[in-house]
Amino acid sequence: MRRVRLGTLLIGVNTGLVLLAVVAVAFAAARLVARLADEQAQARVGLAGRSALAAVERSGGDVATSTHLLAERPTVGRLLAAGDAAGLGSFLDRFRSTSRLSACAVLIAGKPAAVSGPPLPWADLLRSTASSPGLPVLLHGPAGDLLFAASAPLVFHPGGAAVTALRLDAAFVRGISQQAGLPVAIVPEAQAKRAGAYVAVLTLRDRAGSPVAVVEASLPEGPIRASRARFERALFFATLLVGAVASLSGWVISRRLAGPVQSLTSAAAKIGRGDLATPIPRVPGAELGTLAATMEETRRRLLRLTSELRRRQAEGEAILTGIVEGVMSVDRDRRIGYLNPQAARLLGVRPEQALGRFCGDVLRPVGPDGVRPCEEHCPILHARFRGATRATERLRQPDGTQRVVVITSAPPAEDQQFLVISDETETEAVRRLRDAVLANISHELKTPLAAQRASIELLREQLLGGGAMREGAGVRHLLLSLERGGLRLTQLIDNLLENVRIEAGQASIRSRPVALDEVVEEAVEMTAPLLAQRGQRLEVELPYPLPAVEGDAPRLTQVFVNLLANANKFAPADSTVRIGGEVVEAAVCLWVEDEGPGVADEESLAGGSLFERFVRAPGRTEEPEQSGMGLGLWIVQSIVERHGGRVEARREGAGTRIRVTLPAWQAGEQAEATA
Repeated sequence: MRRVRLGTLLIGVNTGLVLLAVVAVAFAAARLVARLADEQAQARVGLAGRSALAAVERSGGDVATSTHLLAERPTVGRLLAAGDAAGLGSFLDRFRSTSRLSACAVLIAGKPAAVSGPPLPWADLLRSTASSPGLPVLLHGPAGDLLFAASAPLVFHPGGAAVTALRLDAAFVRGISQQAGLPVAIVPEAQAKRAGAYVAVLTLRDRAGSPVAVVEASLPEGPIRASRARFERALFFATLLVGAVASLSGWVISRRLAGPVQSLTSAAAKIGRGDLATPIPRVPGAELGTLAATMEETRRRLLRLTSELRRRQAEGEAILTGIVEGVMSVDRDRRIGYLNPQAARLLGVRPEQALGRFCGDVLRPVGPDGVRPCEEHCPILHARFRGATRATERLRQPDGTQRVVVITSAPPAEDQQFLVISDETETEAVRRLRDAVLANISHELKTPLAAQRASIELLREQLLGGGAMREGAGVRHLLLSLERGGLRLTQLIDNLLENVRIEAGQASIRSRPVALDEVVEEAVEMTAPLLAQRGQRLEVELPYPLPAVEGDAPRLTQVFVNLLANANKFAPADSTVRIGGEVVEAAVCLWVEDEGPGVADEESLAGGSLFERFVRAPGRTEEPEQSGMGLGLWIVQSIVERHGGRVEARREGAGTRIRVTLPAWQAGEQAEATA
């Protein structure tokens, strides 16, 4: 597609916009002028019609007035008394002329005594006007024309009457037209035009209100159309003139702008091709000059940024090729976009072979039962929703061997996601060896300790059963000490085993209904010798009945054994250890409270330093002699969280309350688990 030049575009746009505006204004002006002309013509015709109607009605009033004047003249009475018909006729002629009447007559006993003007049926006119003496009456004349007639009794000659008439003939209509300023016609009702561009039709009514004729005022359309045509021609020539001026101005503007814009366009194209060394030329004009200066500043900044990016890229390449770990990047579809040499060596491939391939096809992870964990347990996908993730994977090498690696996946950044691969083959072997040794040691220690505890319990029952043996306080003290030592060793071994299970990822929980009162009772029995050694009292106040919870009874027993042992260590001798609880919102809350030194504020919430692994008595003013390994509360938190609960420690007065919250067992969940 051929591109339009800027100059041509400017000329076309400028001329087109101006012409469009002028044409729109001209069209609107023509329409407005036409409408105004029509409205003015209609208003003029209407005004002329009303003026003509008023003139006709005034003429009727003049006829009535003239009739009264004629009837009241004493000259008429004197001439009638003298019987001077010729003198009376001359008088009527002068009166008709001065009053501008068409005809007038004096009637005696219904017969004309003297007449002036054309012949009229005076007897009929007298009868028609007798019902309204002194008022004008609009009648049809003998020739079919209209006339105003009026009659009045003579004042100075009883029995006589004066009758006057005014014919609405052509001469009368011409006079009315001159007064109205437009052609006027008076025609019967049936002959009215009722149509025309500029015609006003007004009804002329008699004394009874009945329409007799109409007054028509009309205005010819020719002059108005001629005026409109002249105006439209003037608009057309004005439009042509404005279009020519707009084209000329567009050409001048395009010549002034196209050259500098082409220079800037050429410079921008060079920058787009990567040429940042060529400076931007200066151009005239305020706006274009500012644009050129801005582009020059942008070029300089891009040049500096490009140099800095190249330097940092070289540094990044040096770092990525110099570190021990492998680094890899993937896109949204988990296709490899970058692979450093260390990652290529770990995976046993060349970098060019891995680029663009799906990461699972290059890593070849081995999951449980030989299933590749790319869909359900992929650390890359987990990092997109949970943040940075760390996972240990077994990768199958091209030679068939397996390599254990730790893959740390960062969250995505601009559709790129980076992975750090660490070789953990030797570390994993050492860890497995350590776990095996610990498991063996724990097993070997736990077996004789269990036998020792059973023997000690049997011996205590036998020795303390008889009265003679009760007096042997030294033997009793020895037996209790042996039992306490065995209990502490058992607790230590249980915590070590639980720690190994958690690190190995095998700390599974068996879900079944568990009665918490039985769990607490078993934990109390196990720790009773420890509390008795320091003279501590145990108070148990649990709500009845306690709802069952879903979980693993031995693990929950281990939780409360650790909490009671912890309270035994930190509470002073001869103090009270309390176990309480409550049921809140489908959950069971149990706590163990002692009268020890308490905890600091930063240790109080769940997940604080008090619950970290291998941390012993943080923030305590005094630490007991047998402080342990620092695994008890960490294992408590781990077991409770795997049961879907939470644990927290708070200062209660001078002591510490550790609160465990577990969800209550629901009957629906029990049925679902059974199914």
